[in-house]
Amino acid sequence: MFLSGIALFICAFIAFSLSAVCGGGAGLLMIPVLGYVLPVTQVPAALSIGTVSSSASRIIVFAARIRWDIVRWFVPTAIPAVFIGAWLLRFVNPLYLEIIMGIFLISNLPLLFRKESSKNDTHKTSRVLLLIIGFLAGFLSGLTGAVGLLFNRFYLRYGLTKEEIVATRAANEMILHVIKLALYISFGLMTMKVLLFGIIVAIGGLLSSQFMKWGLPRISEFFFRKAGYTSMVLSGIVMLTQSGQQLITENNANFSFAPVSQGIESKIQWQQANLSIEFEYDGGLEYEREIPLTDLAPDHQQYIASQQGNADHVRIEEVFSMDSHSYEAYFFENNKLIRKIDFAVTPRGEMLSGILYPTSL
Repeated sequence: MFLSGIALFICAFIAFSLSAVCGGGAGLLMIPVLGYVLPVTQVPAALSIGTVSSSASRIIVFAARIRWDIVRWFVPTAIPAVFIGAWLLRFVNPLYLEIIMGIFLISNLPLLFRKESSKNDTHKTSRVLLLIIGFLAGFLSGLTGAVGLLFNRFYLRYGLTKEEIVATRAANEMILHVIKLALYISFGLMTMKVLLFGIIVAIGGLLSSQFMKWGLPRISEFFFRKAGYTSMVLSGIVMLTQSGQQLITENNANFSFAPVSQGIESKIQWQQANLSIEFEYDGGLEYEREIPLTDLAPDHQQYIASQQGNADHVRIEEVFSMDSHSYEAYFFENNKLIRKIDFAVTPRGEMLSGILYPTSL
């Protein structure tokens, strides 16, 4: 626990310090780190403790640079959306959302290589769009705990300076984090372990604010923008990698490719489902999935029973190709394949004669 706390503090200090240079993103950087020490549903609660402290300190340091014309249109829709996102956290696995967020962040890669125009490349955003962005930010923030970098492009393209981005984002997010903390407590997500790790993150965030006060004025606008896009892409890669690995582990997923006669077969296992996609050089693509015997029509079940013989186990696969629909029945005795039967069905569900393959297959 002690070593985990030290490592978490170092990561928090680095993440919040980098956020000073990158225009935010400490929360998204900390999500995968906190995921190693806390259950995924408790990560947003611990993260909010740290981000409340960090946002408060940034507001104090850069109070004069807050763009209140953005805040007053951003916050009204973000507040109710936070309630919705935090409520859904009890029922929705945020890993799926993190994968989508990771893909979105990586999509900013082309902006890293775009040449900066000598003209002021800014785009004014309508008030309606500000309301929509506020709602999305609040909803995703309540569900995942941090979404700062997701909307970094909005702040950069709106024409804000680096100090205005830091100050305005802190003002927008401060009240959201306070509301989230209250909701997480009411939903029973705030344990002593969450509180401890959250305080460690908060200390790292507070100390990093001193670095921000000294370092931010020394950074050029060009470097600030490029660093912001870089952090978005890197955060997306980290988030996509970790959430993908957790999703694979939770669902007992497995992917494999293997050559077969006249083609290639790809097998996918997801929870209790087994899927197979087979490509034959002369027959095209086939999609296969394992199904229970009871999914077959009664006459099909009777046919399989009549062919079972001394087999102690039967595995049924439903096969779809471009122009046919068929089934494959594998008969096992003592975990050894003893026969296989293919039988097709007509569009009306009528069974055609089965093809019995020899035991050697």
